[in-house]
Amino acid sequence: MTIIMKILVVEDDKFLRLLLEKKLKNENFEVVSAIDGEEALEKIVTEKPDLILLDIILPKKSGFLVLEEINKDENLKKIPVFIISNLGQPEDIERGKNLGAKEYFVKAGLSLDELLKKIKIFATEFLSTK
Repeated sequence: MTIIMKILVVEDDKFLRLLLEKKLKNENFEVVSAIDGEEALEKIVTEKPDLILLDIILPKKSGFLVLEEINKDENLKKIPVFIISNLGQPEDIERGKNLGAKEYFVKAGLSLDELLKKIKIFATEFLSTK
């Protein structure tokens, strides 16, 4: 069983975080988690994930602020970010994309199968560049 890549899951909702962790681990991804924006920034630096799944509404520091911090660092801003948020207004989605998010999923309409499919597509592209 080969680990495909390392994914940082930044989600304060325990149920969703554990569900994502389980699904991703079942697909041979290495998973690291953070429950707030400050912890996310620490783990991004220490763990150097290959992909970040980022909630926007987080304790301590919002996902938007996390993205802004990532963008200040040339190395960190190369890490792709998929946003998974309850914020689904066009201006929120646009802000996330303008801050560099590759994908934006609204939780209310989120299919975990669809999310996993996108992650696997990304992983295939990621592996082909290694």
